[in-house]
Amino acid sequence: MMRISPDVVRLGRVIGLSGLRGWIKVYSYTAPREGIVGYRHWLLGGADDWREQRVLDGKRRGPCVTAQLKGVEDRESAAALLDLEIAVPRDTLSPLGAGQYYWTDLQGLLVRRQDGMTLGRVVHLLETGAHDVMVVNGEHERLVPFAPGAVVLDVDLDAGVIRVDWDWD
Repeated sequence: MMRISPDVVRLGRVIGLSGLRGWIKVYSYTAPREGIVGYRHWLLGGADDWREQRVLDGKRRGPCVTAQLKGVEDRESAAALLDLEIAVPRDTLSPLGAGQYYWTDLQGLLVRRQDGMTLGRVVHLLETGAHDVMVVNGEHERLVPFAPGAVVLDVDLDAGVIRVDWDWD
């Protein structure tokens, strides 16, 4: 789940088929999960091979979302989309307030303690209910709460660093 390019943001992945009329099952990275169908134009693909697809309808179904795409009218057409990533142009995302971040912007950043010791890079984040948690890979994999003001002292997107008040182990 690393950033594709600065101009495109991944929002989910096609994980299955739903019914016989071309509906797909989507694992959405958005909160709420069904927010992904609010973007009416998706980019489907991976690496540098993306194609635009229009979303006609969609709804939440348990832990995933089902969606109907223009031109995808049967199970066979839908099967061709399995495992493709779903992305949107960054300029279609809602603006964030001060101190708010899209997870995709945090992935890949270095995590450093306030004493300058590097813990590793953010691989991905987990939603736990109380607060989000950064999965940081370095010498060891660490789970570091993304709790601004308490654990996260500051986020410098330009420098690519998150400074934390967190013990080694």
